[in-house]
Amino acid sequence: MQNLADHIDSGRLHAKILLVISSKPDAYGLTRAQSMNLPTTVVRRKDFPSDEQFSDCVFQLIREANAQLVCLAGYLTRLRLPPDYAQRVINIHPALLPSFGGQGMYGRHVHEAVLAAGCKVSGCTVHFCDQEYDTGPIIVQRTCPVLEDDTPDTLAERVFEQECVAYPHAISLIAAGRVKIIGRRTVISPG
Repeated sequence: MQNLADHIDSGRLHAKILLVISSKPDAYGLTRAQSMNLPTTVVRRKDFPSDEQFSDCVFQLIREANAQLVCLAGYLTRLRLPPDYAQRVINIHPALLPSFGGQGMYGRHVHEAVLAAGCKVSGCTVHFCDQEYDTGPIIVQRTCPVLEDDTPDTLAERVFEQECVAYPHAISLIAAGRVKIIGRRTVISPG
């Protein structure tokens, strides 16, 4: 969220953050958003009896904010996407999907798995969300090397550098109308 806000403030990303929603009241992103005078709210999953009711509440807030695109960033609570937001929710994952994705694959777990598999490259993936974890059509991927002496933390730092480039780039492509989904793939038209 901070990276996107910085890109917006500098004029490199033509977008506006209308609302920051967290499922955790102590999320640091809320503190950052509040310091930038962005509207924030907390919707806790445990306050709802089902994923569907939780998701309905979240998307009602999104509709009220009139958000055209939902950008997940460190949001680890499952959301059920309503039909009116199909192909309008994106996420960033700290690996090259479809590898090292799915339930439980987030943060340090991903980098540990990449290292355990002996990969020579890693990176990040910006993708459209669907009703499963990390399976939506891929928009942008960026890579970085996996070094012989890497730890999960050192690899995470290099992957994060790529995330800071990939996410605003993907949003720019979508905002410019250059991303078309065909089946399970995206096609990026020339700029």
